[in-house]
Amino acid sequence: MAKLIPNLSSCLSRMTPGEKRLARRLEALLDDDYLVWYDIPVGKRNRYPDFIVLHPSRGLLFLEVKDWRLENIKKISKSHVELLTNNGLVSMPNPIEQVRQGAYQAINMLSSDPYLVVDSGKYKGKLKFPYGYGVVFTHINQRNLNKALTEDGMSVLPDHMVLCKDEIPENIDPEEFQSHLWGMFNTTFEQQLSLPDIERIRWHLFPELRIEVERDDLFIEVDTQGEQPKTGANIPDIIKVMDLQQEQLARNLGMGHRVIHGVAGSGKTMILGFRAQQLAQTLSKPTLILCFNVSLAAHLRHYVAKKGIQNKVQVYHFHDWCGQQLKTYNCDVPDGDAPYFERQVAAVIDGVEKSHIPRAQYGAVLIDEGHDFEPEWLQLITQMVDPETDSLLLLYDDAQSIYKKGKTMDFSLSSVGIKARGRTTILKLNYRNTREILEFAYKFAQEFIVETDSDDDHIPIIAPESAGGSGPYPVVRAFDDERQEYDFIVRCITKWLKAGRDANEIAILVPNKKTAEVLSKKLNTKGISNACLVDNKTKAQYDPEKEVITILTIHSSKGLEFQTVILPSVQKIQFVAEDILDQAKLIYVGMTRARTELLVTSSGHADFTDRLLDMVAP
Repeated sequence: MAKLIPNLSSCLSRMTPGEKRLARRLEALLDDDYLVWYDIPVGKRNRYPDFIVLHPSRGLLFLEVKDWRLENIKKISKSHVELLTNNGLVSMPNPIEQVRQGAYQAINMLSSDPYLVVDSGKYKGKLKFPYGYGVVFTHINQRNLNKALTEDGMSVLPDHMVLCKDEIPENIDPEEFQSHLWGMFNTTFEQQLSLPDIERIRWHLFPELRIEVERDDLFIEVDTQGEQPKTGANIPDIIKVMDLQQEQLARNLGMGHRVIHGVAGSGKTMILGFRAQQLAQTLSKPTLILCFNVSLAAHLRHYVAKKGIQNKVQVYHFHDWCGQQLKTYNCDVPDGDAPYFERQVAAVIDGVEKSHIPRAQYGAVLIDEGHDFEPEWLQLITQMVDPETDSLLLLYDDAQSIYKKGKTMDFSLSSVGIKARGRTTILKLNYRNTREILEFAYKFAQEFIVETDSDDDHIPIIAPESAGGSGPYPVVRAFDDERQEYDFIVRCITKWLKAGRDANEIAILVPNKKTAEVLSKKLNTKGISNACLVDNKTKAQYDPEKEVITILTIHSSKGLEFQTVILPSVQKIQFVAEDILDQAKLIYVGMTRARTELLVTSSGHADFTDRLLDMVAP
């Protein structure tokens, strides 16, 4: 069975009857190694075919589906069709010409990539895979079509490029069906596409799947006439895209309430960003993105601004959003002995209950790191979603819950208004960390963080599985005093920067504010630029692209990632988290911020220090 993206159930409502019929045939009659995309824009253009079919050895096929009836086709030429519709007689492009233009737009884009082009032999300079295009008429038989649609005695729709109603019956043999499809190709190659080749094709066709493209000049430029890409287009040697599971999940997210349980590094925040882009294009009301920590909110705002959707997507950390609500609707924070932020939340809840603050303000609400939200917060937020769209996405990993004083989620999602039954997805694969880092982090934490099962209305704890590459094993160093420890860290950073490492890809994740300030001063004395994010003001100004070393607490690092992470003074973890489970989670969160390299240091005794040293002992 082919993989249809989005899956059939999520796009039936927008398919024509003919598209539904063909989608079912494609899914059922093609083998497991086929990929089929339905109704997805290609590149930076709005014109796109109904279906794109990709097979490692067959190549790339573009299909246009027409539910036309023969009696409604009043005139046809090689370039145009006059079609009788409910709105009268309409002139439109010949469907073969329509799908040809869409196909060649994509082919021109792919041909600019030297990694997808044959470098020698008969096909030198050509794509390393064949391609074709065709039209499917779901209400017209082949004989009637050939008899009626001619120009100067010649068919204006070449037989091999057309698939008709009688050629796709429900009981058709799979080999016969595939033969019809691949008859639309003019050439065949024996070379098979590799997985990296397929990822490059997806990278070009669907820019929204791209990960960590730093500069706009990495994108291929195609002019509005669909000509060849400009010479000198800088296509990266190494590309990264969402994997197929992530793409399938991201494209399948429809309206209604959705919950994604994902381990650290499984791409939850990336899927949230993808979803925000989709909603920005379709909703009239704004979309709200909420998270718990200030640094992550700053990172997400930066992402939203880069995508140009900041006018349609609002990003706040939860308590800042509460403050904005109170300010906008002139509600006061009551006096009391409770901390100000708690009274602030209570004031918003009270304001909503008394209708001083309106409900249904947003077309959609997306919640990142939802495991750090209290039940009354979630209950408040669900009321902010417009019931006409009822679009809410909750991203969750209880193994990273570091703000709840040792408790896992002890309430059901339905009790706070989240309707998650049948709309939950679990992501177990970790893509962020190397196998060595993930193995090290999980080996450390597995005694404390135990995988548990749950139902759709509760949140399980999930053991991660690695899908990352390989890299150096984490390093643990113990010192006699802090001076030695911090001097070692400064020497390491100096060495890395001299070797050409990007400063913004190095982070020091500390247990407390004092440690951050001491390390920042030491870096300053060596002339090493750094951003010490220890209060809400500095955290809100976090810029992930600014070329400085990032220093912040482990708590504030939630949702972020860096190539290299240093965890200093781990012996102090016991002073910032009382419960041993919370201490273990805190260290686990810090470790899993590192994509490639992890350095853990200490200068004092603690049970965790000995445990970490034993893990790297020969």
